[in-house]
Order: sequence, then structure tokens, then C-alpha cells
Amino acid sequence: MTSSIVGQKCFTLTIFLISSLFLQQSLAHDYAQALDLSFQYFEAQRSGPLPSNQRVTWRADSALEDGKAQGIDLVGGYYDAGDNVKFQFPMAYTITTLAWSVIEYRSQLEQLGQLQHALDAVKWGTDYFIKAHPEANVLWAEVGDGLTDHECWMRPEDMTTPRTAYKIDASNPGSDVAAETAAAMAAASIVFKDSDPDYSDTLVTHATQLFNFADRFRANYDVSMPVVKNFYASLSGYNDELLWAAMWLLEATSEPYYQNYVVQNAVALGGLAGTGSINFGWDVKYSGVHVLASKMLMEGRTGLNTDAFRAYQAQAESAMCSALGKSGTPIERTSGGLFHVQDWNNLHFVTGASFLLTAYGDYLTTNSQTLTCSGQIVQPSELLALAQQQVDYILGTNPKSLSYMVGYGTSYPQFPHHRGASIVSIKTDSAFVACDAGYEEWYQKPDPNPNVLTGAVVGGPDQDDNYTDQRDNVQGGESATYNSGPIVGVLARLAGSSLSSTSSGTELSEAEIHSNGSESVSAQQNQQIRGESDEFDLKLDIHQELVSKWRRGKAMFFKVQCTVTNRNEHAVKKLILTSNELKGPVVGLHRLRGRRNSFTLPKKLKALEPGNSFTFTYVSVKATKAEISVKQALLE
Repeated sequence: MTSSIVGQKCFTLTIFLISSLFLQQSLAHDYAQALDLSFQYFEAQRSGPLPSNQRVTWRADSALEDGKAQGIDLVGGYYDAGDNVKFQFPMAYTITTLAWSVIEYRSQLEQLGQLQHALDAVKWGTDYFIKAHPEANVLWAEVGDGLTDHECWMRPEDMTTPRTAYKIDASNPGSDVAAETAAAMAAASIVFKDSDPDYSDTLVTHATQLFNFADRFRANYDVSMPVVKNFYASLSGYNDELLWAAMWLLEATSEPYYQNYVVQNAVALGGLAGTGSINFGWDVKYSGVHVLASKMLMEGRTGLNTDAFRAYQAQAESAMCSALGKSGTPIERTSGGLFHVQDWNNLHFVTGASFLLTAYGDYLTTNSQTLTCSGQIVQPSELLALAQQQVDYILGTNPKSLSYMVGYGTSYPQFPHHRGASIVSIKTDSAFVACDAGYEEWYQKPDPNPNVLTGAVVGGPDQDDNYTDQRDNVQGGESATYNSGPIVGVLARLAGSSLSSTSSGTELSEAEIHSNGSESVSAQQNQQIRGESDEFDLKLDIHQELVSKWRRGKAMFFKVQCTVTNRNEHAVKKLILTSNELKGPVVGLHRLRGRRNSFTLPKKLKALEPGNSFTFTYVSVKATKAEISVKQALLE
């Protein structure tokens, strides 16, 4: 059957639209501000001599003799959380995810004026990693002792606790921490490849040596360094880190050796174990491996190993579908909608999963692909919307109306578990605060912390959405750098405010923005046009979602994504959409020459098959939906 619709032919057009009120509610969070605060948190966690452009002014120089007792300079790096120890394993993961955020959303960071802060944050870590890796098979993996450090409540500037340094080497190896550090340096090498090629080459050299060290001398680092067992034990083993490091070295160097490695070791190292989980954190990297491999596959960079990379992508798709609740075992959520993996620092898993959802959705969009869950097509925008919902929860759209990012919003934790923030700044009162005095005078003090730990993402609520704002709430009230590494990318993505391309070069940028618990379809409109010929229905869903807003001078601009879905039993061809309101930039449709208000399908899309969709975006000066109608269509 072939039926045409031209001019006065009869059809029914069903359009699903989002209301202006919902659009305004969706934009309640200032992602750009949250992004800026996140970088300030990294400044608050700095160890060593602070730079002249340090914005967190209540901090001062600290740990200036780290490594001296061992005859090596280990000054610098980051304190991991609310204590004063430098743990290499979570620090390396922090830098890997932070670098990944910069790689994918560099243009957004630059537009938002945050790129230099991002580069500084990455380099503060990698400069330290270079120091910590003085020989090919040596990596200093901890400075300070967790047990003695936790016995004291002291500002980092006052520390009198032992600054013992611990290393791994060929006799006492640690594949997990060595491989994660290799991944971090490989990812960071991409960040600096254009701006500082010499530094980038240095990072690649270190990454290559560390990977070889990790692969040749295989062991869990917590066996060689028992001192870490009570803090950052490698419960998942080192197999995931070996694949993770190899993937990043492949991404950084394009060397065939690393592609062969991830293909030949996919099964042996557990890369295709089929867990269907999107869990991603300092100790578990498989989901990151799957998403990064999927990017390479979608971009056609897998050569003769396409089938092997498809197996990795199948794992990524399983995790995405599970997170969406569309197949497999859905990830557990609180009643408020937050992913829940564990009560202890649960938000570190939430930020990790949110980044993977965001990046994978963008990879699909960039490469004009969709996700299939249980036989149903899922648009990339659903992944991005889910990530945004999780971030919104963190920023205050939750049952407590409490922002779990310190300093963001009007209500946020006042008593985060953090030594430096909870004791008066040494710049305000230079009197020495001793080990026990810190507990007696400051830890038990009923007043809020004197220093705001701006941008810190605390551990978060429990499985019932409950949170206790007390300084002794170590489980939920302590922040960590690895909570913030991944969220930087998501915030940059959500705050991105121009039509410039993403890191992969496409102009499409269409994160659906949903408020927590709201339905995406809030209005339905039916339009009938009757003519003289036989009647039939044309059923198209045109779903409009706001992507972002930005200001130029005094003018506000709004970017909206439209998803057009064919609900007919037959393919739609020769579709012409018309609107008098699409006067600004339109990306993803072909504007007819001489007919400014009429648009056809993208040239590469010959027909819209039953159940399939395509997306386009437009820019408007109004935060309301545009009226869009069908002028012509052909059903086959």
C-alpha cells in the first residue's frame, strides 16, 4: 500500500509536547555554578605548597616533607577525603574520570570558563604521579598511615602524624594501583596532547611503563601493602584495571598492541562476565571498559576486531538497559529515585553511573545510533535524562530538599566529616591544634564547620533517603575526590550553553531534562485535516524536550530537542514538516531552499521505518514549544 498526503489530504497527527511550566521547573538547577564549585573542592583537597591562584583561601601549605624520610620527593597530590592521607588507588581513579570528563566535554568547559580549572585539577594529580613513579617498576602508593591519621583530628597544616610512604615494586607488586595510575596518565595525555605535547608524551611514557609493570608482575596491591586493607582494599582484584589501562592506552596511542590485548584477554580478565551492572567506582572499572570500547566501535576504530568490540558493547548495553529498568535486573533505587548500591558513600557510585549514562548517550547520538532494550528502541535522550535526574537529586531535587553538594543551594550539609573544614583556618587562628585537642575542641563542637567545603559531594543518604547532618556521620557525611571526578563531566554536559560541537564533532546535544518523578509527556494535541480523497491516519509522535539555556547580553536563548517517531505500520517517506516558529538554527533537518519554514528528513535518512525515530534540535528565544505540523508525507 502506498498512500500520500499532500496539501488537503486527510490525516491525524498526534503530537506529544512538554509544557512551558515543566520546562521552567527542569531548569531549576544552576549546573554551571555546581561545576565551578566542584573545581573549588579539588583546590580544598590539595596537598603541598598551594599556588598563587588558589581560590579556597582557608587552606594553606601542608605536608611539605612528604617522602623525605624515604629519600624521595612526594610533595603534592590530593588528600582523598576528610582525612590527611594520600591514597594512590582512589586518587588515580579520580584523575582518570576527571580527564575523561575533559576529553568528552572540553568545548563545554571552555565555553563555561572552566577549562583552565579543569586542566589545573588534572595536572595537580599527574604532576604528583610523575614524582611517585621514579622507576619503571616502582610506584609509591600511599603517604601517611590511615590508622594513626584517624586517631587524630588535625588540620593538614598542623599534622604531626607519621608521613610514612609505602611503595610497590617488582618484589611487592600491585597490578590494580599500577594499572589505574597508567589509565589516569594515559587519559591525561589526551587532555594535554594539543596544549602541551611534551608533557603529554611524558605521561604516555609513564603510562606505558606502569601498564607493563602491572601486567608482568601480577598481584593485588593490598597483599603487598597490607596497610591499605582497612581503607582501600582491592576487593574486585586487578583484572578490571588491566583491561581499563589497556583501553586508555589504546585511546591515547592507537597502538595495535593494546587493541590486541583487550581482545585476546577479554574473557580471561573478566571483561565479558555479563554482570549487566553499571557500577563504576574506584575499585570496579568493567563498566568503564565497556563504554570506552563502545565508543571505539561506534567510531569505526576497531579494525578487524569489530566482533570482539561488539561483545564489549553488548555488556555496555546490558548495563544501560538495567539502569533504565528496561531489562535485566534493575538497579536498586530509593523511594526518591536515587540509585542505591551501598549505604557507605553511595554517591560515588551515583556520580560514576551518571557519567557513563551521559557519555554513552552522547556516543549514540554522535554516531546516529540507538539502544535496544528487550526488543524496544530506546533513544539516547533517555540515558541523558536519567543521568540528569540523578544529578538533580544530588543538587537538591530529593525528598529532603537537601543539596548533597556542600555550598550549592540554600540547604546543604553544615557538618561534613572533614578535618580541615571543621577546624578554624590556620590563617584565622594560627594557634597549633594538637591531635587530641582537635577531637575535644572541634570534632565535638555543636556549631557548623567554620570553613565551607565548597563543592564537596558527600556520601549521601541511606536507602530510605534519610541523612543525618552530623560530623560523626562518616558513612554519609564524608566527601571524596572520586565522588567529584565523574560529576564534572555530567555538569559540564548539562551546563553547556551553545550550539558548538561536542568532543566528537557533532552539533547535536540533546540531554532530556526531567524533574524528579515527573512524566515527560504532559500534553497531547490532535490535529485533523479533511480532504476529498480516502481518509487514513498518519501517526507521528513529535516529542519536544528542553536541552539548555544560555544568556548572551540581555537575551536568553533556549535549545530544544525534538524526537519524531513513526507510529504507523508502514514507512514514512518524503516527509515535510512546517513551522513558522523555527526561525533560528535547526540542526538535524534539511531546510528547503526558498521555503524557510519547511523542512525535510535528513538527507541520509531515506525513510522513517515503523517504530523508528530521528531527532533534531532548534534554538528559540522562548522557553515554550514550537508549533510543528506535517505538510506532506508518503506512507509505503
